[in-house]
Amino acid sequence: MTGLRYVYAICRPFEAALQSQLTGVAGAPPGLLRHHGLVAVVSTVPERDFAEEPLRAHLEDLDWLTDTARAHQGVIDALTTVTTPLPLRLATVFRDDSGVRVMMETGEAGFRRTLDRLDGRVEWGVKVHLDPVREPETVEDEPTDAASPESRPTSGRDYLRRRRQRVRSDEDRWRQAEEFASRLHTALSGHAEEARLHAPQNSTLSGVPGQNVLNAAYLVPRAESEEFVELVDRTKDDVLGVPGVSGIRVELTGPWAAYSFTGELSGEER
Repeated sequence: MTGLRYVYAICRPFEAALQSQLTGVAGAPPGLLRHHGLVAVVSTVPERDFAEEPLRAHLEDLDWLTDTARAHQGVIDALTTVTTPLPLRLATVFRDDSGVRVMMETGEAGFRRTLDRLDGRVEWGVKVHLDPVREPETVEDEPTDAASPESRPTSGRDYLRRRRQRVRSDEDRWRQAEEFASRLHTALSGHAEEARLHAPQNSTLSGVPGQNVLNAAYLVPRAESEEFVELVDRTKDDVLGVPGVSGIRVELTGPWAAYSFTGELSGEER
């Protein structure tokens, strides 16, 4: 079987060993390819799946793409525990080791500059979601209080009035969520070396209910990660404990390799 070289990340030489049972994309264990004082983390993948034409077809297959992304991320996560990796794009593939070395040599200056900037740092992700509120679609769907018959709409005009009240209430909830997200982002940015705001996630694609109000990443020295996590919890509790604020959820993820902070690299270097 002909094999191609799949590249996960570029990093500096490190002493710690990767997990002995670690497997990467297509079930192959990752190895290290050294060149000019840098290391490419690579594995062998089958040409029948990763040559240009079959790869293009596979990238339209959600199941295949999910499995490949999970295996890719598993290697990056393992690297993050022992060094500071510079992750490369999913399905970065070369014909052989010489192609990998050419890539490393061509992008050497950018790789070194970015690795210097990211050394000893990790990425934390913070998302703020506003939970959905179910709106009744008909008068009959209106919630009622058995003990209060007068709470039920008495006419179409009454129903429309209540619907307008719900719209105003939703607008108030959204404004509260935006204000909270802004305060949280300001506080966290002040304790991070860099911050990035990403586009809000689509709940249909992410599978997370509610509206994504904040989708941010923060570059934090690994040694200060515990303090950063405590800051997230403290700021969240201070604001969400205010009466009248409800339906706002904060999601903290990480620590990750610094995916969001490799922007210095040109397209060729990445």
